[in-house]
Amino acid sequence: MWHYLMDMDGVLVHEEHLIPEADEFVAELRASETPFLVLTNNSIYTPRDLRARLQRTGLDIPEKSIWTSALATAKFLDSQRPNGSAFVIGEAGLTTALHEIGYVLTDRDPDYVVLGETRTYSFTAITKAIRLVEEGAKFIATNPDATGPSREGSLPATGAVAALIERATGREPYYVGKPNPLMMRSALRTLGSHSEQALMIGDRMDTDVRSGLEAGLSTILVLSGVFTAESAEMFPYRPTRVLKSIAELVGHSEDPFGDWTDH
Repeated sequence: MWHYLMDMDGVLVHEEHLIPEADEFVAELRASETPFLVLTNNSIYTPRDLRARLQRTGLDIPEKSIWTSALATAKFLDSQRPNGSAFVIGEAGLTTALHEIGYVLTDRDPDYVVLGETRTYSFTAITKAIRLVEEGAKFIATNPDATGPSREGSLPATGAVAALIERATGREPYYVGKPNPLMMRSALRTLGSHSEQALMIGDRMDTDVRSGLEAGLSTILVLSGVFTAESAEMFPYRPTRVLKSIAELVGHSEDPFGDWTDH
């Protein structure tokens, strides 16, 4: 049985709208009790928040089947320095994940500065982060995404603000989220899965497919997000399979790499 890791945006939903037949595919996985996790680099929301957002689009995904860069960051910090302390720039997804592993959130001599997404980056908080990194706090960022989407257009995201702090301090952050294969490996451990029996479905070559490959997974690129078949060809590595969308996998979840699309 294959175990599935799937990106959220561009694979299951697109700008708050369900990608056609994504609900049928998830229902098929649940009916066959196929292990799966839905992944997102966004660290703003808790799994409970994301479950509610996905339900509004018509997707029924349990909390335990959602894996965020905030959860991966918390798991990483717990393995590095259990019961440590952090100064956090981020929202509930990140602060909740760190609280749950027993971290103390503080601006007094923290072990780490942890940067995630927030809708309102505070210049005061960024200045504080710069000074704490200068004083010796280790610099961690949930993901390297430079921009995020909004109805009005692009928003600066974690990677852009991390670049500002890095330029000011000369200290590069350690990014936990995609394309770091660490995010995939922590997701696999959460599933109790091994890379040989797992696959990653994503809409981006530079994050989803790359991190899947580097973690030893089979990969599927879907063309329902940001990449086209032509733009995917520009990369020096290839996914195991390219599909128009996740709809093509409906009825084929047990044999995702069969010859059913080759006519």
